[in-house]
Amino acid sequence: MNPKSKRRAVYPGTFDPITNGHHDLVRRACGIFDQVVIGIAANPNKAPLFPLETRVDLARQVLADLPNARVMGYSGLTVDLARDQDCGVVIRGLRAVSDFEFEFQLANMSRHLDRNVDYIFLTPQEQFTFISSTLVREIALLGGDVSKFVHPVVEAELKKRRK
Repeated sequence: MNPKSKRRAVYPGTFDPITNGHHDLVRRACGIFDQVVIGIAANPNKAPLFPLETRVDLARQVLADLPNARVMGYSGLTVDLARDQDCGVVIRGLRAVSDFEFEFQLANMSRHLDRNVDYIFLTPQEQFTFISSTLVREIALLGGDVSKFVHPVVEAELKKRRK
């Protein structure tokens, strides 16, 4: 792997939908790395509310203010995405201690698949620690106000799904 790949990171997830917490982590990662690739997973094991193309489009709109962030969809292993995009680092967000065990296991398994890819864990700012895509989807689909948790373009798309 190219030594410069350590200056490039991938932030994978389903982003269904992208939240203000995701935006916060990407913004801060963009201050650390030269480029951050936001990899939006097709993930056949989940049944997303939004199709992959919509999730990619929403993320591109939400992250348009970050010139060194690039959004793309992908399927397959995250370590393969990191390798294909010449990223030596995978970023994962930790909102609570309960996230750590799964993320730690994932990082260790990934290390066995490709020892050249490192994992870095970022925690969101305090006001974003309770926000999850799952909760945002549920609140929105039940008619609740999610304007404090997502970008206005995401809120509008969620309202369309409710009708």
